[in-house]
Amino acid sequence: MKLYLIQHGLSLTEEQDPQKPLSEEGKDETQKMGRFIKAEKISVASIWHSKKMRSIETVQIITEYIEKTEINERVDLNPNDEVAKIKEELEAVRRDIMIVGHLPFLRKLTSLLLFENEENESITFKHSGIICLEYQEKWKLLWEITPDLL
Repeated sequence: MKLYLIQHGLSLTEEQDPQKPLSEEGKDETQKMGRFIKAEKISVASIWHSKKMRSIETVQIITEYIEKTEINERVDLNPNDEVAKIKEELEAVRRDIMIVGHLPFLRKLTSLLLFENEENESITFKHSGIICLEYQEKWKLLWEITPDLL
């Protein structure tokens, strides 16, 4: 199975808008990543995302570029939520999944999957960037791409 982890696009500050929707730059960078997803023919069984506006808007843009897929808004993907149960769920599901979320949650999840220690800070996320992991008998990093590389 493959797991695609995307940090939401760049958002407005809380002072600009308390809901913190995507900024114009965030929308543009996410569309750039969507075109990459389409060109690479990436498909997933499901996209999981938090209920935060910036995550929802990122998913709305990404779904314009990916084959029809199941969308799951979840309450357990917030910035400071626990990652251990998500690890267990992912390993049980065994389907290609995309998670659109936040830091530090995504960093902690990636660290737990790769290093069995959620405090390992070896992986760096960027807004709208994608990290692709694969699980067979253990997790491994396949690739990472950010908008500035495209």
